[in-house]
Amino acid sequence: MSNYQIQTPVAFIIFKRPEETQKVFAEIRKVKPPKLLVVADGPRADRPGEDQECAQVRAIIDRVDWDCEVLKNYADVNLGCRRRVSSGINWVFDTVEEAIIIEDDCLPHPTFFRFAEELLERYRDDRRIMSISGQNVQFGRKRTDYSYYFSRYNHCWSWASWRRAWQHYDLDMKLWPEIRDGNFLADVLGDSHAVKVWTKTFQLCYEGKIDTWDFQWAFASFIQNGMNILANVNLASNIGHGTGGTHTGDASSPYNNMPAEVLTFPLKHPPFAIRDTQADNFTQNTLYDYDPPLLKKVQNKIQKLLKKNK
Repeated sequence: MSNYQIQTPVAFIIFKRPEETQKVFAEIRKVKPPKLLVVADGPRADRPGEDQECAQVRAIIDRVDWDCEVLKNYADVNLGCRRRVSSGINWVFDTVEEAIIIEDDCLPHPTFFRFAEELLERYRDDRRIMSISGQNVQFGRKRTDYSYYFSRYNHCWSWASWRRAWQHYDLDMKLWPEIRDGNFLADVLGDSHAVKVWTKTFQLCYEGKIDTWDFQWAFASFIQNGMNILANVNLASNIGHGTGGTHTGDASSPYNNMPAEVLTFPLKHPPFAIRDTQADNFTQNTLYDYDPPLLKKVQNKIQKLLKKNK
């Protein structure tokens, strides 16, 4: 696996954390993508020294030493997480048809890249599938004997997708009032409590009160009745908690530095495409069941569930 070279473009989203960026860059370097699309936010004017940190991070990209076309989409001023990541991914899919997308605090296992590349090809024209992710938040619960399962959730700690899916993304969520007022989330989620949680989340996003881009991606998948592929083992470790992350400031989070595992090849493909409701219910009741944007509430619940399910 160490010599596996991918042919898929990789998008790398960076900001101001040189140490984490260098670690993730080292994993990208191992698989030598032929095209690297780099999205960078600019420094905040009121943060002394942040301009130097941004410059240090951008200098890492200049160390590409393999045969690679490097495309840069660098912001001169700070756009914030919401606008910078969304506009950056828009640029990525304006440029290429499909891509593997890595953020600077998401350390992928080496097997993630082959996993993503093989499934990008396999499901390229299957419009039921919106994305592929290496992030698994089942805390060791193996949901299937196959290499991956299908979910309504499109986790974004090391993922991949296609232009045909991203075309449904809308940062401003213009369809939200119609979906909300027609109670369509009840049709999507089938659970009144989950509807309440996501209604609150989406309303805050619609009003621009959460500086994020990824709930809008979940919304796009929901309203297209999309399915997302999630690896049956965790292939991505978030190394950004407590190190200046915009939304990952709590180093004690159970999602901090979750160990990444090896995925074996050849992949075992499920001969069906049916969403795993049990896995999704667990994810809903742990990762997403909180009052946004207060992320800490989930932690105690996870610990209780883990003890209960042992």
